Amino acid sequence: MDYFNAPGRHHLFVPGPVNIPEQVTRAMNRNNEDYRSPAVPALTKTLLEDIKKIFKTTTGTPFLIPTTGTGAWESALTNTLSPGDRIVSFLIGQFSLLWIDQQQRLKFNVDVVESEWGRGADLDILESKLASDAAHTIKAICIVHNETATGVTNNLAKVRQILDAYQHPALLIVDGVSSICALDFRMDEWGVDVAITGSQKALSLPTGIGIVCAGPKAIEASKSAKSLRVFFDWSDYLKFYKLGTYWPYTPSIQLLYGLREALDLIFEEGLENVIARHHRLGHATRLAVEAWGLKNCTQKEEWYSDTVTAVLVPPYIDSSEVVKRAWRRYNMSLGLGLNKVAGKVFRIGHLGHLNDLQLLGCLAGVEMILKDVGYPVKLGSGVAAASAYLQNSVPMIPSRI
Repeated sequence: MDYFNAPGRHHLFVPGPVNIPEQVTRAMNRNNEDYRSPAVPALTKTLLEDIKKIFKTTTGTPFLIPTTGTGAWESALTNTLSPGDRIVSFLIGQFSLLWIDQQQRLKFNVDVVESEWGRGADLDILESKLASDAAHTIKAICIVHNETATGVTNNLAKVRQILDAYQHPALLIVDGVSSICALDFRMDEWGVDVAITGSQKALSLPTGIGIVCAGPKAIEASKSAKSLRVFFDWSDYLKFYKLGTYWPYTPSIQLLYGLREALDLIFEEGLENVIARHHRLGHATRLAVEAWGLKNCTQKEEWYSDTVTAVLVPPYIDSSEVVKRAWRRYNMSLGLGLNKVAGKVFRIGHLGHLNDLQLLGCLAGVEMILKDVGYPVKLGSGVAAASAYLQNSVPMIPSRI
């Protein structure tokens, strides 16, 4: 047995799954009930209305699918595209790689645009591909908004500008799993046709709800898309939406009540304040990394993520040892380096239900771990840099003024 309980609370600083608020845990602590009763459709109706707010859409149609982000990916693709359709997809890290693998296995013609890990999507190549596609053979652009393996955030507004400049009708399909409800995301303004997220990220719920939001163009495309789908078929959901019962199969009742509470907490804080809090935590983390004398895996400031920071370690240190030591000695979870950056980076997640003092505790722990694995960090250096910034930027709690 390699797992033993430790005193105190576990410090969860991976970029998902994230800490679950106690209010959400309490809301989910309930018995099962009949999802065909009047109560569950009434609850679902309010959830669908409020989910649109976190996507910043008035025209989108949301689907709450009992699945993970991977299932939400598949739902977005199979409802809008047909086998053999040409899509442009950006490979910038492990999760975009996995999505591309899914696209290829679903028999789409995937035009992969690869960037060095630590860099964002190469939009110059996108522009050249659209410029040469007068016949509009490209049916969709697939892009990960926030690549959690490398801590890179892509500029979706720029993608939309390029599509509009060439008046190209390709669908814009976005993985917002680790961005929506934490980073600025504007579905309607940026012309995103399908966006997805997962309950275990910024919403701070357990894993189990894959949330898909489809714009009008995507709903129209779903009427003629030839990809095989059953469990993920939007048409089944839409049929039950019209009936007012909402569910084509059994939902997780507990997760729905948890989602209601999670959304209430977000709206109580204010979505823009949530986004600002994530930016504050991200910037504080980056200041700490700089004070330690280490580098961010993300190569340009324009791509910095406010939900995860991937920290490069010197060649004489295996980053997996940082993660192991965190768990074994300090009861803390940090993110491993994945695939091409395995052994080279560890990741600090600053995502979800998290505050400034929690982050400072994490940074203090990372300093001790770095010292443990042989890196000559000055204890307190990163914490001091982050504290100095946070002390001048943390707002008063509105309800306590």
